[in-house]
Amino acid sequence: MLDHFHVKKYLNDALDTVRKEELKRARQQSNGELAAMLHCNKRFILMQNKVTNKKQDLLGKLASLNERIYQAMLLKEQFLSIYTDPKTARRNLKEWIIAAIKSKIPAFTELGYKFFRKRQYLLSYFLCKITTAISEGINNKIKRLSRMAYGYRDVHYFLLKIHQHCGLLNPRLST
Repeated sequence: MLDHFHVKKYLNDALDTVRKEELKRARQQSNGELAAMLHCNKRFILMQNKVTNKKQDLLGKLASLNERIYQAMLLKEQFLSIYTDPKTARRNLKEWIIAAIKSKIPAFTELGYKFFRKRQYLLSYFLCKITTAISEGINNKIKRLSRMAYGYRDVHYFLLKIHQHCGLLNPRLST
C-alpha cells in the first residue's frame, strides 16, 4: 500500500527535480529573475499544499516565466484530485498517469510509469481505508531507540526495549 505521505513525497521529489533542472537552465541562460525565483530558499513554496495570497502571487509569476514548472505544478495538483472521490479514483489515476507520461517531463514521466506499476497499491487505500502510519511510527521508534543506545550488543535485550517503548511490555507489571 502506498499511503498519502509517500505519494506526496514522490510528487514533491519530481517537482523538485524539475525545479533544479530549470534553475540550472536559467543560470546557463543568465535569466536572473527566474533563477532567483527557483533558488533553494523558495523551493518549499512549490511543495506546500496550502498557499497564502503572497505565495500565490509568487507562484503565478513563476508559472508565467516558466512553462515546465507550471506544468509540473499542475500535475502535482491534479494528482491530489484522485483522493477526493473514491468512485472516480481509478479513472482519475488513469488520466493522471497518461497526462504525466505525455508531459515529456522526465521526472513526471518516470513517476507516471512508477504509479502505473503500483496502481493497485495506490487504489487499495479506497478498499481498506487504512494507512501505514502505525507501522511507520513503530519503525521510527525502533530507529530512534537504536540511535539513542548506539546499538545493542545483546539482541534479546534490544527486543525487550522495543517491546517496552512500543507499549507491548509494561515494566510496572510484576511477573
